[in-house]
Amino acid sequence: MSQPSTSAIISVQHVFKSVTDSTGTLDILRDIAFSLAPRETAAIVGASGSGKSTLLAIIAGLDTPSSGTVVLAGQDIFAIDEDQRAALRARQVGFVFQSFQLMGNLTAIENVMLPLELGGQKNARSTAAEMLARVGLSARLGHYPRVLSGGEQQRVALARAFVVQPAVLLADEPTGSLDFATGETIMELMFELNTELGTTLVLVTHDQAIARRCRRRITIEAGCVVDDHD
Repeated sequence: MSQPSTSAIISVQHVFKSVTDSTGTLDILRDIAFSLAPRETAAIVGASGSGKSTLLAIIAGLDTPSSGTVVLAGQDIFAIDEDQRAALRARQVGFVFQSFQLMGNLTAIENVMLPLELGGQKNARSTAAEMLARVGLSARLGHYPRVLSGGEQQRVALARAFVVQPAVLLADEPTGSLDFATGETIMELMFELNTELGTTLVLVTHDQAIARRCRRRITIEAGCVVDDHD
């Protein structure tokens, strides 16, 4: 198992996550520990209910562990408040979800402009247009999500995630709602952008073919890392 490193872009240190309700306590994650280097590609794999998506949410600071530490880009994300975590995410983290999570009332270019505008960046429209061109959507800038195919919506989501050139991209089953051919195209784009921009890529996936394309494969079983190898 990888040990925490001062050069790591992500360091997960002895993370536990439990929830308690009227039926008792459920351990979702148990003593998760690994580190990822800048530019690394890693797949988190395991059966449904093994804790993969919970782990991804904790890495992002969207969920909190019961105990343990996550250091992202040199910052202990649970040593700061939620506003500071949100600001850190805006600077350092991109997200791609199975369900795309686009704003339905915004056009493709407006969806991609949004994180730039929230970050106060100038030239948001031209930068967003360039990124949409990079994912092959130059002709769809003014289209709303409802008139885009699933593959096109995921391309917009990729453009939105990468447009701020994040240090880390977190993707939760990014091809789960796409057909095979479209999913292959999306994954090619994701790995190309990872290489071009130097973004660390962390994928949650059930697809072993996708997992094998990543340099690291971290297998979660019943909330524990049972395998972690290159």
